[in-house]
Amino acid sequence: MAGKLTIQIFVYFLSPYNHRPPNQKMKVLNIHKRIIDQPITEVVALLKTLSTDDDKIWPMKKWPRMKFEGGIRVGAKGGHGPIRYTVEKYNPSSIIQFRFSKPRGFDGVHKFEIREISAEKTEVKHTIDMRTTITGTLKWVLAIRALHNALIEDGFDRIENRSSEWKIWVKLMRKLIARRINR
Repeated sequence: MAGKLTIQIFVYFLSPYNHRPPNQKMKVLNIHKRIIDQPITEVVALLKTLSTDDDKIWPMKKWPRMKFEGGIRVGAKGGHGPIRYTVEKYNPSSIIQFRFSKPRGFDGVHKFEIREISAEKTEVKHTIDMRTTITGTLKWVLAIRALHNALIEDGFDRIENRSSEWKIWVKLMRKLIARRINR
């Protein structure tokens, strides 16, 4: 199945009927939002722990740890697993924005934003806004998107102090990756 899907994607990009110029990148916009039943001050306190030894958001037990040289600050380089990025904006009471440097083929940002809904409710939002090359698109569609979605939902679950079940595709991808790493 994966072989056919790969061929279909390449056929789409290389087809003379595709009206997109060959050097134009695919737009990816991936948004996760959740309303948290906590005041914004508590969510800000949790966000300030991101990528620290006392991280209360990142699901470290299930995913590669998020690490930065010298902690999160504008200009800091880091990432998690094979995903690398640089902190572009940082205001712990509203936004942390990262610019991708790896994997190759990803050109854009991802960010965490928080917004007060009411005295006891806060919206937490994660956005990926990028353009991908053909190889970046294949990586995103076949592997990274499902893993990314599960990771973000696991992080949101940590904020709410709950857990959720992964979809079968995420379980399969994690097994394949673990097998590759343990060779």
